[in-house]
Amino acid sequence: MEKPVAGKCHKEVWFGILVSFVLCFTILCFDYSTSMLGVYNGVNLLVRRVHPYITRDSCYGRYIYVHDDLPAKFNDDLLKNCQNLTTGSKPKNSDTQNMCRYIVNLGLGPEIEEPEGVLANESWFITNPYLLEVIFHNKMKQYKCLTNNSNQASAIYVPSYVGLDASLHLWDFNLTVRDYSGKDLVGWLSGKPEWKKMWGRDHFMVAGRTSWDFRRQKENSSDWGTNLRVLPESMNMSMLSVEGSLWKNDFAIPYPTNFHPANDSDVVQWQNRVRSQKRPFLFTFVGAPRPDMKDSIRGKLIDQCQASSNCKFLHCGSSGINCNNPVTVMRVFESSVFCLQPPGDSHTRRSTFDSFLAGCIPVFFHPATAYTQYLWHLPENHTKYSVFIPVKEVEDLKEGIIEKTLLGISKHEELAMREEVIRLIPNLVYADPRSRLETEDAFDLAVQGILGRIENVREVIRERKDPSIGFGDEDNFKFTFPETPE
Repeated sequence: MEKPVAGKCHKEVWFGILVSFVLCFTILCFDYSTSMLGVYNGVNLLVRRVHPYITRDSCYGRYIYVHDDLPAKFNDDLLKNCQNLTTGSKPKNSDTQNMCRYIVNLGLGPEIEEPEGVLANESWFITNPYLLEVIFHNKMKQYKCLTNNSNQASAIYVPSYVGLDASLHLWDFNLTVRDYSGKDLVGWLSGKPEWKKMWGRDHFMVAGRTSWDFRRQKENSSDWGTNLRVLPESMNMSMLSVEGSLWKNDFAIPYPTNFHPANDSDVVQWQNRVRSQKRPFLFTFVGAPRPDMKDSIRGKLIDQCQASSNCKFLHCGSSGINCNNPVTVMRVFESSVFCLQPPGDSHTRRSTFDSFLAGCIPVFFHPATAYTQYLWHLPENHTKYSVFIPVKEVEDLKEGIIEKTLLGISKHEELAMREEVIRLIPNLVYADPRSRLETEDAFDLAVQGILGRIENVREVIRERKDPSIGFGDEDNFKFTFPETPE
């Protein structure tokens, strides 16, 4: 009677060993990342531990979760009602064309049908820079490290078209109307479970307008902008826009140009083209004066250009000159060695990126036009790709100083700078969202930048420090001239 009992015990022991072996094998074969939820100062931090002997996932640290459940009123509905959106910085009226023409081709705009020998291939579109947020969203849909698991994500993208939305009410004297959508957006976000992981500090959004358009500080209807970026929830988020403000949670990324390559060969062909261009003009300025802006240097800059036989001035305010036509602008830039880039209505200009695209060396007069803005896209050593003539006050732009400075640059230095400008072209353009390049474009570098930014915040939390300190503080360095001339 003893043998059946012993046999049964024997089988149970072996069954236990087998179960243990299977469990151990499963644990070892599983991506040995365990998620531990640490809490510090009310911030939930996802900490991943990776087994040293297992190769990391190629997307580890780069996963992005997209709020695809964002109500359509914050994005798609705006495009459906494109007739209500203005194409520029002025309120819509009967003389202002709406945005409908420009939202085609995933926000790139209509293809250019008559390049007139100025544009080399079919990757050119009439792109409205205010559609950056739409282009970025469509690029994000093709991002190779998307995840549906927000706990796996290193960053959370909010696909709200805040710039297009703001343009509907920026000129409204009723502040409740002007600010309503922003409050509605952050209210929706802060109610989501993803928000509570880091209380929004892993969230980011993109705007096709300058950050200043969302930074109204006072409850005064005569002051410009909405108050989106001064709302407590929004202050915990990062914004990528064409121009950053004083605050450290605003980051500048390039204005969209009209060149959106579909493959790497398009980029190489264009680089070769601008490298071989003959450039009869030493310098050029494309733009219009700003007589109503007393601090603008454009009037004196135009005077110096017109006084020189080495300069070409394209007056964008003149009858018959359409500077919204890429062919018009690129023809002039491609024929010039240097392109003058003074501040416009704000410190930055889309024209800066047009000049890079044309292989024309930019000349800056204020550090906030490029140097302290596009930190993820331009080299820290700006002397490699540009010329800087510091002008703090209008009076600092002495007569003849521009031509004198540019004539003092040797041919060797000029060639080196132009080669660097041409090398930077892939970094500064947004490739067609319907394709994917082998090389990194402006979108890729922006994503890398924001992932690094959020990882730095996580590191602060791991060190048991307060992540709110310094996150959204002012940074006056962005708009300060260097102490000594360079």
